[in-house]
Amino acid sequence: MYDMAAMGAWIEFAVRWVHVITAIAWIGSSFYFIALDLGLHRDRNLKSGADGEEWQVHGGGFYHVQKYLVAPAQMPDDLVWFKWESYSTWLSGFALLILVYYLGAEFYLVDPAVADLATWQAVGISMVSLAFGWVVYDQICKSKFGDDNTRLMIGLYVILVGMAYFYTSVFSGRAALLHLGAFTATIMSANVFFIIMPNQRIVVADLKVGRTPDAKYGKIAKQRSTHNNYLTLPVIFLMLSNHYPLAFASEMNWLIAALVFLMGVTIRHYFNSLHSRAGNPTWTWLATALLFITIIWLSTAPMFRIAEPEEATGPSLRFTQADGFDQVHDIVLGRCSMCHAAEPSWDGLLWAPKGVRLETEHQIAKAAKQIYLQAGLTHAMPPANLSYMRPDERAQIVAWYQAATR
Repeated sequence: MYDMAAMGAWIEFAVRWVHVITAIAWIGSSFYFIALDLGLHRDRNLKSGADGEEWQVHGGGFYHVQKYLVAPAQMPDDLVWFKWESYSTWLSGFALLILVYYLGAEFYLVDPAVADLATWQAVGISMVSLAFGWVVYDQICKSKFGDDNTRLMIGLYVILVGMAYFYTSVFSGRAALLHLGAFTATIMSANVFFIIMPNQRIVVADLKVGRTPDAKYGKIAKQRSTHNNYLTLPVIFLMLSNHYPLAFASEMNWLIAALVFLMGVTIRHYFNSLHSRAGNPTWTWLATALLFITIIWLSTAPMFRIAEPEEATGPSLRFTQADGFDQVHDIVLGRCSMCHAAEPSWDGLLWAPKGVRLETEHQIAKAAKQIYLQAGLTHAMPPANLSYMRPDERAQIVAWYQAATR
């Protein structure tokens, strides 16, 4: 079991690394093409028939880029498609969701103080909600309601706020904000897979047989791409939020998430306006700052006070009954609980790091794997060994965990 725990941690690390790499590639290409499209000079009568052009310099060379409103007169042989960045980001993200939140549901996904769900129920809600989000969003976009882009964006915002409240009503705070990010990212990736790419294939197919492509396909794809552009920054915030209890563990976490989506709009509006030469809307700086200050204020609301059961039950019971638990219990109380407590006694800490509390037998048993990996197998905790955990104490943690998992 020693190897299994370590291997599991490395697999999670590898998947997370892939997720970050592919997300950087997707976001980078998305931001570049939005900036390129907005910055095109469309006031020039180009002989090529292109809608606009722009000259750019990068890496010591110059680039002359042209965009055709529908398509060029003749399809080039070496057309580059941008799609795998999106697909790989979603697939690796879903794999990470399985590894961390589905397989670790007891620790990360389910919070009995919020909703006393069985693991299968929580996982089912998670998967159904992701599919539900795309179906509802797509149908709204295709309806007459979606003909007005401003109205559509407001409607999408209302849906996102509603989902924020829903997720915080069924999952732990950490899982709730992460799921809201996954919900939004699913819409974004599905836009690419179900709308943008198929529409582009229709245009290419028309060109190959000599038909003039219908401009509506490009218009629809542009609408979905614009949505993705405005949703990207909030998704990044929500994915990072699981490292910051002030964001996910506040009683106002759903409202914090709602304001984050507004910050995404103000930030992107500034850069989009700048790229399109429509002006320099510096008011967005003030709006973003005020929104963030409001978030900071909301985060200081009392954190969730989880009513932990007095005794460990279910999967965590074997850890309290394993040889060496009494010694490990004392070690954790002496070396860890000054920080990992409802009211930390360590100077400068207002809440337990990452929301992890280690004051009761149940809390310690529930966090057994994390204690083993962070303080037994490695020396990640305590930070800089500030509480002076001895090598023999780390060895006791390892022996206890291995005894419980044999």
